[in-house]
Amino acid sequence: MAVRVQREDFDVGVEYRAVVGDDPGIGAAVSFVGLVRDVAGGDRVSAMTLEHYPGMTEKQLATIEAEAHRRWPLSRSVIIHRYGRLLPRDQIVLVITASQHRQAAFEACSFLMDWLKTQAPFWKLEETPDGARWVEAKAGDTAAAARWSTG
Repeated sequence: MAVRVQREDFDVGVEYRAVVGDDPGIGAAVSFVGLVRDVAGGDRVSAMTLEHYPGMTEKQLATIEAEAHRRWPLSRSVIIHRYGRLLPRDQIVLVITASQHRQAAFEACSFLMDWLKTQAPFWKLEETPDGARWVEAKAGDTAAAARWSTG
C-alpha cells in the first residue's frame, strides 16, 4: 500500500511497474488517471488549484486505501494525488490496484476513486473567465460513494 500527496507530476508507467513489480501472483492491475478538464459547468476553466491539509490528507487517504484492502484481496495499490495550481490536461490523481483476479482489481479501483471524491480533504478552486470559484460537492459523486456503503 502506498499513498502520496505531492505537487510534482507522476509517471504512470513507473508507478504501474512499482505496483506490479515481480509478483507472479498478480493477475490483474487496474489504473485510473484523473485529469484537469478545460470546461466545468459549461464554463471554460483555465486552471485549477487544489489545496489540502498536510498530514490530515495523507492519513485520510491511507484510511481509504486500507478499507479497500480490507474489502478486496489486493496484492498492492497506490494512490497519488497532486496539489497546487494545475492546468487543463494536467494529471491530478492516480489510483492503481493489483490483485490475483480482475474483478477485485476493478471494484477496488472504482471504490477508491468514489471514496476519494467524497472523503478526501481536498479543496478545488477553478479559474474561469468570470473569476475564481470553489468547486462544490456533486450529488453524483455522493451517490457513487453511497453504493459502497456497508450499512
